[in-house]
Amino acid sequence: MTTYLPSPTVAAFDLGPLTIRAYALCILAGIVLAVWLTGRRLAARGVDSGVALDVSAYAVILGIIGGRLYHVITTPEPYWGEGGRPLDALKIWNGGLGIWGAIALGAVGVWIGCRRAGVPFLTFADAAVPGVAFAQAIGRWGNWFNNELHGGPTTLPWGLTVHQWDQAAGRAVTDASGNAVVAGVYHPTFLYESLFLLVLGFGLLALDRRRRLAPGQLLGLYVAGYPVGRIVVEKMRTDEAELILGQRLNVWTSVLVFLLGVWIVWHTGRRARRAEPEQVDEPAAEASTAEHPESQDVG
Repeated sequence: MTTYLPSPTVAAFDLGPLTIRAYALCILAGIVLAVWLTGRRLAARGVDSGVALDVSAYAVILGIIGGRLYHVITTPEPYWGEGGRPLDALKIWNGGLGIWGAIALGAVGVWIGCRRAGVPFLTFADAAVPGVAFAQAIGRWGNWFNNELHGGPTTLPWGLTVHQWDQAAGRAVTDASGNAVVAGVYHPTFLYESLFLLVLGFGLLALDRRRRLAPGQLLGLYVAGYPVGRIVVEKMRTDEAELILGQRLNVWTSVLVFLLGVWIVWHTGRRARRAEPEQVDEPAAEASTAEHPESQDVG
């Protein structure tokens, strides 16, 4: 008898008048880890670690807004379609944050925060991207709690048992006997993506230690690296999505983001190479002046 991976039957917990959503806790845990790791990496770059918390305030707020906007725009049926509920677009606690929107507006928030803190954007971004990958890996477990965003049916040992879900209540639908109703066993795409993001995060950390990268190149590697795994996962998912030329919208977005990441790596490396001769020539000119003081202008 095959044993499959379990899924929670409850993802919302009442503490008096307050309802705690496991999805929100996963997002919060990821943010805390990302801010802590970014602070440590900033300190190693000679920047006050407290800047990580200051900048994250802008990034998190705009990132959540961007993520929700992307989700609502690309998945409009539950909100604006037949029988949809427009007010549900505001209920972030029920899940539904599009990563591309979160990254885009989150980056704008980082830029604003860096401007106010007086920290170079690329310095902060390079320090932050490994933590961002880890935060995404943790955040994906919110989908596990919500029994959502799985792949197609499977009989593999690591298949995920998914329940019929009452999103508003934050728990599984039950039968007359009070048992959670099982919808089926599916590929745990949330787990695949989470594991890929862990590999990506540790890979960025290792590469940053072993290679001398130009400012912004680690950012570019993250931007190019994440879509590689996302395309694979996106092709496995079975949830409703907008299609363009037979492909899910997120697949096309991933391709564009990958190309953007490649361009960032190339552009920042090229800019650094252009700046190197200037940095080398200045000390050489000073040494030449010291050896031939008579050449100095004393007029």
